Amino acid sequence: MTAATVTGSPRFGSRTSADEVVAGLDLSGKTMVVTGANTGIGEQAARALAGAGARVIFACRNGTSGEAAVGRARAAHLACSPEFQELDLASFASIRRFADQLKADRIDALICNAGLVLMSWAETEEGFERTVGVCHIGHFLLARLLMPRLLASGGPRVVMVSSGSHRMPPRLDFTQLPMTRGQFKGMTAYGQAKLCNVLMAKSLQRRYGGNDLTACALHPGTLITTDIGRGSRLVGALMMLVSPFTKNPAQGAATTVYATVHEPASDLAGQYLQDCHIEPCSAEANDPAVAQRLWELSERWVAGAEVPAWA
Repeated sequence: MTAATVTGSPRFGSRTSADEVVAGLDLSGKTMVVTGANTGIGEQAARALAGAGARVIFACRNGTSGEAAVGRARAAHLACSPEFQELDLASFASIRRFADQLKADRIDALICNAGLVLMSWAETEEGFERTVGVCHIGHFLLARLLMPRLLASGGPRVVMVSSGSHRMPPRLDFTQLPMTRGQFKGMTAYGQAKLCNVLMAKSLQRRYGGNDLTACALHPGTLITTDIGRGSRLVGALMMLVSPFTKNPAQGAATTVYATVHEPASDLAGQYLQDCHIEPCSAEANDPAVAQRLWELSERWVAGAEVPAWA
């Protein structure tokens, strides 16, 4: 990006923090959107990028917690200028409203971080199973709406925050995607959603790599203490129990930030990252035919949103 070059040197690893990744960088003049930036690794990534000079939009469902996260970023980095804008990825109307109201002629990075784990059935506003609906379908529509402004930046990035859980299930069963109420299994739905994140990054790279867009996906770490388990007391309790033995949110955000600022961007094109390094993803996530089938199905899912075709 600007000023300094981030390398894949051994100094970046599992215990690197988001602030350490951007140390010495000047991201002034860059505009970045981070979904789910009101808590956990999303907040830490957004805060670090804003602290390095970027204009960062904290795109969050909850206005109170979103504004609070912006306030914490300003307190941590007095010269930064983060902004909150409401975005509910479980609502097509909210996603369209976010895109319409976003005051930016170009966007340099879209970081699709928002996600959740549910142990009981819930739906999006459009009736999709909520885990896949938020993690994948909502982000798919958001990227479609923002793509003209991403391409206008001349070298944009789309970063999909996935998970090692994308390996479970090992195959994407399209007869259960998204699951119905009768089919629902919480962790399987989460694995589906995270697999969709990797497949979406691969598809975006194939479709827009020739326009200098770089898309990649990543695993931030296992059971990092975040708000992702807000829909399940069991998941939330498990995360708190293991928190002394896992990354903290600032460390969990490091790979997200690395994916956003590493130069040359071409190193990361279509890749899957972990601990600020490229790692292999599952065979299913690497299958272009599966990615294409998911893309076509996703197009049908968002057709009711009455939005323009991809740029």
